[in-house]
Amino acid sequence: MPVKGEHAAPLQRVPPFIIDDSTSSSDEEDDTMAPRHRRTNKNNHDIVEKSLFFLLIISLHLVPSWGLTDSESLLKFKASLANAKALADWADNNVVCDGDSANWIGVICDEGLVLGLQLEKMGLGGKIDVDSLAELEELKTVSLMDNAFDGPLPDFKKLGGLRALYLSNNQFSGEIPADAFQGMTKLKKLYLSGNKFTGEIPSSLAGLSKLTNLRLEQNEFTGRLPEFTAKFEDFNASDNKLEGPIPASLANLDPSAFSGNKGLCGKPLGECTAAPAPSDAAAPTSNSKSSLLQTDGAANPTDPDDPTSHAAAATGYWKPSTASIVFVAIVGGFAVCGILAAAFILMRRRHQPPESIEAGTPGVPDIQPDDPNPRAPKKQESRVAAGGGAEAVKLSFVREDRGKFELTDLLKASAEILGAGCFGSSYKAALTSGQVMVVKRFKQMNNVGREEFHEHMRRVGRLKHTNLLPLVAYYYRKEEKLLVHDFVPYGSLAVHLHSHQALGQPSLEWENRVKIIKGVARGLSYLYKELPSLISAHGHLKSNNVLLDENFEPYLTDYALIPVINQESAQELMVAYKSPEYLHHGRVTKKTDVWALGMLILEILTGRIPSTVLKQATSGDSESTTTTTAGGGGGGGERRKPSRELSADFGGIS
Repeated sequence: MPVKGEHAAPLQRVPPFIIDDSTSSSDEEDDTMAPRHRRTNKNNHDIVEKSLFFLLIISLHLVPSWGLTDSESLLKFKASLANAKALADWADNNVVCDGDSANWIGVICDEGLVLGLQLEKMGLGGKIDVDSLAELEELKTVSLMDNAFDGPLPDFKKLGGLRALYLSNNQFSGEIPADAFQGMTKLKKLYLSGNKFTGEIPSSLAGLSKLTNLRLEQNEFTGRLPEFTAKFEDFNASDNKLEGPIPASLANLDPSAFSGNKGLCGKPLGECTAAPAPSDAAAPTSNSKSSLLQTDGAANPTDPDDPTSHAAAATGYWKPSTASIVFVAIVGGFAVCGILAAAFILMRRRHQPPESIEAGTPGVPDIQPDDPNPRAPKKQESRVAAGGGAEAVKLSFVREDRGKFELTDLLKASAEILGAGCFGSSYKAALTSGQVMVVKRFKQMNNVGREEFHEHMRRVGRLKHTNLLPLVAYYYRKEEKLLVHDFVPYGSLAVHLHSHQALGQPSLEWENRVKIIKGVARGLSYLYKELPSLISAHGHLKSNNVLLDENFEPYLTDYALIPVINQESAQELMVAYKSPEYLHHGRVTKKTDVWALGMLILEILTGRIPSTVLKQATSGDSESTTTTTAGGGGGGGERRKPSRELSADFGGIS
C-alpha cells in the first residue's frame, strides 16, 4: 500500500494466456531458443481461443433447452398436439399461475407452479411431448382421458415424480415395454382402460408398491397377471385376453375385476384345471400308511450333515431336535407376553376418560377461550412463525369470489355447534367482517398425505354447480382437517322431512319435493361428469347431506370425500359402503350413488327413512337427524351449544 503523499506505481497489465518463460528456462539457455518459445505461446493462445469459440457454439445450442419456464414448457407441449383449439388461452402473453389460481385452462397450480394437467374431453390428439412435461419440476398429475391420442404409449417414465396418470378412453395401441414404468416409485393411480393395448401387462407395474388404483379394462392385454406388490383400492382388468391363474395378491378382489378374460382361473373365479397326475413311479402307493408324513428320497433328499435326517428317512417320520423345541418354547413365551401386555394396555385405556374436544394438540399453541386477548405463548409463537417443525397455520382458499380471512379470525369467531355427525362436528362461525361460515372438523383423514390432500381439495374447489355447496377453504394437519363452506340458513333436507313433522310444522309441498329430487339428480350428474376418475363421485348421499335455501333449492355437501377418508372409517360410516354392491361383492361401483339416490327419493316421497337403510346402518351412521346438518347449514329444529370460541374446540390452533 503506498504511503500517504507518495504516488502508487501503475499496475502492469499482464496479457492473457501468456506463459512466463522464466520459470521453465535455465539462466544458461541460448537466446536462439526465444523464437521457438514465442511460437509455442502463440500456438497455445490459438488453441485456447478455438476451444472457447467451440464451447460458445455448443452453449448457444444448449441454452434454449435449459431453465425453461413453466409457460415455455407448456407451449412446447401444446405445439406437439393436434387439434389444440381448446387450449386457445395458452399464450405467452398470459401468465400460467397466479398463486394457486390457474389462468390457463386445464392447469392445476400450487404457489405459482404447475402441479397438474387436467385436459379431459378436449378432442386432443397428436404426439405427446413428454420431454416438455419433464421440464415441469412440480408436475404430480396428468389427465388426458377421453381424447383422440393414438399410437404407442409415450415414454412417461421420464416423469418420475408423477403421482397420477390418467389415459383412459383414447386410441393408444401396441405393446407396452416391460420397463415402461420403471422408476415411477411415487405413482399411485394409473388409468389405461378403454384403449387398444396388446401384449403382456408390463412387469414394471408389479414393483410399484404405492400403486392404489390400476385400471386396465377394455384393452387386448394377453398373458398372465403379474404378482403385484401393491395393495389396491381399485383394480380392474376385465375385458382383455388374459389367461392363467390369478395371483394371490389379487385373489380377494371382486370377480367383476376379471370378467371377460376366458383364460383366467383361480380365486375369486372358478378353480383352475388340475395338473396332470404324476407317474406311478413317483406317486406314493395307495396302501401306504401315513403317506403325507413319509419322506420321499427323490423329493426330500437327506442332509448328510444332519444325523436326524437319516433317522427320519429310515423310520418314515421326523423327530424334532432339541434346538427346535427350545426355539418354539421361546417364541411361544414371547407371544404370551405380548398378549398379556396388549390386554393390560386395553384395560388401562378403558379406564381412561375419553379425549376432550378442548384438549390441546401437540405442536400447536393453545388459545384459551376465556382469555380476552388470546395469543400464543411467545416460545410457541416463534416456532410457528419460523416453521421450526410446526406446520404452517393458515387456511388454503380454493375460491377467489369469497372474502378471505385468517384461521385466527375463524377460531376467535362466535361459534355454534350445528351437529355432530359420523365424521365430526359442524360449527357455524360468525366472523367480525359479517361473513358466516360453516367449519367441519374431520379426524378420519389422517392417512392421506399433504400433497395428495392439497391436490384433491383444489380439484373439489374448482367444481361449480347450482346444486353443489362450494368448498371455500380448507386446513391441513396430520391429525385432523378442516373444511370451510358457506352457511345455508334454511337447514338440511332431513330436518324438513322429519323434525318439522315431529314439531307439528308444515311438511314439504309436493312441488318442492319434486324440485329437490331434480336438483339432487342434476348435482350428482355434474359430479360424475367432472370427476370421472372417482368410482363413487359423492359416496355419502343422504338427506342430512342435502341443504335447502329459502326457495327449496338443494345443495349437496360432503361429496367426493372417499379418496381422502381413511379406508376403515369409510367402510364403517359412509353410505356407499352400505350399498348392495358392497354388501354382496365387497366393492363400491359407479352404481352405488345411483342406489343412494333411489333411497333418497324414496325417503323424500314417503317422508320416512327406508327400513333397509336402518337395518344396514350400524353404530357408525346412526346419527340423529334432528341434531345434525352434516357439511354445513343450520336452521329450525336443531339443538345448538351456547356461543363459544372455535379455538376451544379445535385444540387451540392459532
